Amino acid sequence: MAVLLQQDPLLVAFTALGFCIVAIVIMLIVLVRQSILLRRYRSLLRGNTNASLEDLLIQQQQATADLRAAQESIRRRLSDLESASQKYLQRIGIVRYNAFPDVGADLSFSCALLDGEDNGVVVTSLYGRSECRTYAKPIRGGSSSYALTDEEKQALRLARGVDNEKA
Repeated sequence: MAVLLQQDPLLVAFTALGFCIVAIVIMLIVLVRQSILLRRYRSLLRGNTNASLEDLLIQQQQATADLRAAQESIRRRLSDLESASQKYLQRIGIVRYNAFPDVGADLSFSCALLDGEDNGVVVTSLYGRSECRTYAKPIRGGSSSYALTDEEKQALRLARGVDNEKA
């Protein structure tokens, strides 16, 4: 083979040219890959001109720890709010009716206002031709220490979401 290369200089030139073309193609592939890596590295370091990759990782770990602490704080606050919300007015049941036979238009009503623990009040307004009276009866645990009228019981059932006659 060495004798063949010495005899034909043109073959030597083409062989060298082939190796050069292969080397140039390999070099171009390496340059493209390096350019892609450099672009990714710069986007990673964007905004931090003097930061190293190690500094960025430390910053990200700190940010993650801060977010976890904030998330835990939010969870505790949510739990507190859920507990407190049981005391807020949550359910309403209202029944309109005619309290007296000579009055129409369902102007009398009973309204039950309950919190999440079935505590609250039943407000009843009785409308008559010459007067209107309003009464309030406390509700504890879904029942009252005062006698409830049928309309008040119905309003209480509506507020509690109970369909049967037991209230």
